[in-house]
Amino acid sequence: MITSPKINNTNFIKKKLKLGELRYNNQYIVVVFNEGIDVNFDNFGEIADIIKSQYGTRPFGYISNRINSYSIDLSDAEKFNKMFPNAKACATVAHSSMTERIFEIEERFFKFNRRAFRNIEDAIDWVEDTLSNL
Repeated sequence: MITSPKINNTNFIKKKLKLGELRYNNQYIVVVFNEGIDVNFDNFGEIADIIKSQYGTRPFGYISNRINSYSIDLSDAEKFNKMFPNAKACATVAHSSMTERIFEIEERFFKFNRRAFRNIEDAIDWVEDTLSNL
């Protein structure tokens, strides 16, 4: 579940998909993947379609609110890097020190402008600020 006054009180589209829950507006998308999911390039297609249709080639932000434990197939990182060159601010909300360590490992594989935060509000502020300064 995604909870933040910044998201709940603004104009966001909400969708539940096989992989998890999304909320997005014209600037960025917030994702909460389901517990135990293995995210890979193939099963990310439904979300990729939403990103492409919503943002096209415009710069956008991506926030992963890592409430649940899930894995990302890092061997697919280069495919994600190539598919989303317009992802200009990618935030991860790390709710534990373990999630922060996972973020540090992922950082070696993904080429996006990425930062980790301890709460969703700080992640949103950074994404909005980064996008407004492009």
